[in-house]
Amino acid sequence: MLLKGKKALIFGLANNRSIAYGISKAFHDNGAELAFSYAGDAIKKRVEPLAEELGGAFTFQCDVTSDEQIADAVKLAEQKWGKIDILVHAVAFAAREDLQGRFIDTSRAGYALAMDISAFSLIALCKAFEPIMNDNGSIVTMTYYGADKWVHNYNVMGVAKAALQANVRYLAYDLGGRGIRINAISAGPIKTLASSGVAGFSDILHHIDKHAPLRRNVTTSDVGNAALFLASDLGTGVTGEVLFVDSGYNISGTQMAD
Repeated sequence: MLLKGKKALIFGLANNRSIAYGISKAFHDNGAELAFSYAGDAIKKRVEPLAEELGGAFTFQCDVTSDEQIADAVKLAEQKWGKIDILVHAVAFAAREDLQGRFIDTSRAGYALAMDISAFSLIALCKAFEPIMNDNGSIVTMTYYGADKWVHNYNVMGVAKAALQANVRYLAYDLGGRGIRINAISAGPIKTLASSGVAGFSDILHHIDKHAPLRRNVTTSDVGNAALFLASDLGTGVTGEVLFVDSGYNISGTQMAD
């Protein structure tokens, strides 16, 4: 029970196939008390049954583009729990038209939207929840290999994830004086609601399955276990890092057909 007595806020749960679900289940199985955000009524209908399944203490509305809703979420968490120990940021979005074709065709509005939801939201949540986070707490966010290398059709999301990873490094310094750690997990491709917006995603899954060192795609459970390590006392010396959970694909260079 690595997280017994810990209180964790989960941002980004969408359904039982999402990465946030894999993380939440690992946390729940290891004794954490959980609470879940939802961005609107459509997501609320999906989140509430999952929160009940995972023993969630409460759910709350929080559109991460709204400073007011973030402030309300802090007030509610403080009212319910007083302090928190863990924050999971599994939030990202880009317009579908910006996840296909040429990156050069990204609109100004599309670029700003992707950066706001996928990157700046981490800063906004850290700043808002810092006053009620216990010393030696842990923050975990989600990134992808497309932040480091060109990935077909990942486009503006790759740029947003690169910004997210830079955010992690700077936030690690700001928060480190109180022992609060922040890390990113770079998960391999997983068939989720979010990934379905990337054109040709099934081809990426097939390629990883064939060419990654472990010869398989990762699961949400794989990612959940990595997040468990980072959130628990096992990871107390790790901050500002990007942990790859991708069957080793990121180490690969030129790949030849068998």
